[in-house]
Amino acid sequence: MATTGKVQGPASYFPSIEKTYGQPVSHWLSMLDGMQGKKHMEQVAHLKTEHGLGHGHANALVAYHRAQNASAGQAD
Repeated sequence: MATTGKVQGPASYFPSIEKTYGQPVSHWLSMLDGMQGKKHMEQVAHLKTEHGLGHGHANALVAYHRAQNASAGQAD
């Protein structure tokens, strides 16, 4: 199976997130760094209620952030 180089998974939402909310993805990921002790859905809820992100965008950011931390050996 040939790969097309198209971004898949949570990162596929990043261009839309940046366009919709006017902040780079790094802004949201840095914010999630400060919520390390919270559960996945607590982080999603925070982004939705405090910053107005839609559920899909908030969930994509949290999933990506948690996956990056897991692959780097950091605990959430």
